[in-house]
Amino acid sequence: MQETDSCFQKKRFRMKSFVPIRDINRDRGNPSQVLNQELLKRKTHVHNARIGSNKNERRIPKGVIHVQASFNKTIVTVTDVRGRVVSWASAGTSGFRGTRKGTPYAAQAAAFHAIRTLVDQGMQRAEVMIKGPGLGRDAALRAIRRNGMLFSFVRDVTPMPHNGCRPPKKRRSTRTLQWKCVESRVDSKRLYYGRFVLSPLMKGQADTIGIAMRRALLGEIEGTYITRAKSENVLHEYSTIAGIEESVHEIFRNLKEIVLRSNLYGVRDASICVRGPKYITAQDIISPPSVEIVDTTQHIANLTEPISLFIELQIKRDRGYRMKSTKDSHDGSYHLDIVSMPVRNANHSIHSYGNEKQEILFLEIWTNGSFTRSTL
Repeated sequence: MQETDSCFQKKRFRMKSFVPIRDINRDRGNPSQVLNQELLKRKTHVHNARIGSNKNERRIPKGVIHVQASFNKTIVTVTDVRGRVVSWASAGTSGFRGTRKGTPYAAQAAAFHAIRTLVDQGMQRAEVMIKGPGLGRDAALRAIRRNGMLFSFVRDVTPMPHNGCRPPKKRRSTRTLQWKCVESRVDSKRLYYGRFVLSPLMKGQADTIGIAMRRALLGEIEGTYITRAKSENVLHEYSTIAGIEESVHEIFRNLKEIVLRSNLYGVRDASICVRGPKYITAQDIISPPSVEIVDTTQHIANLTEPISLFIELQIKRDRGYRMKSTKDSHDGSYHLDIVSMPVRNANHSIHSYGNEKQEILFLEIWTNGSFTRSTL
């Protein structure tokens, strides 16, 4: 009998061990509270199992692939037609770091990792939305196509501004550029000096304007000079004439130094016709009304004997330096090399003010008298 009781107790113990958990915990506390905790655990377990299992088990024949390509990285997100995220990958999750995340190869790897599981689930067709100006746009698209995915369409959804916000107007400066002469003097009839100021200028502008103005003043201003001389009593340029103190070469040199002023273009004729003894100056030149002699006291020649001197001249307005021709004409005329530059010298200096953000340009000009302050 005792053996039978012991066997019965063992069977009872074994049966008790297979009783559900809720039956065991029912004796340890409030039955409803224990049951609620158990159901909650089972519900949580079932819910987590559904998320993990249904993603791999459900069939998604069609989806939407979003490619976001920036300059720093590329993100590929796959959703179903309802917009629920199914899979995603980025250049960072694909093992790339730093600047390599923005490369086309990183975008290709991210696209491959994002859709490799979806191909096994039966996704054959997808709509592609590309956003961003990054380098991985085309690489991600090619990687998706190589995995056998058919595209319903490919749409670029990169936001583009339509004129955008109205930009603020630039602040209008109430101060305008002013050109003013601060100093002017006449050292002689053939030497004028002027000092001018141009302001206000931004930093760096004064030097640019000063260099350009100096080059223009020295090389682009036109002047009027005597370019040719002819006399019947002259055998050659280096000969001398009886009764004249200077040689022919010295007379030609004095003619080149005569400063003229004229606003007309073309060639003008002039002449010198005197009888000695006489001290010949620029005042003795018979010139057309359109030509003005700046310094009439300029010396040309000195006749010491009672002889006649007649010289035909040609006057021309030109710029720069012109050398005389090496071959003299057969009619006895001689070309003169001239420097048609009314401006003898020009210099500029810069003064900064206002925390060195603004500048003042000072320009100094020396002329031969044919180019004066009123001309500027």
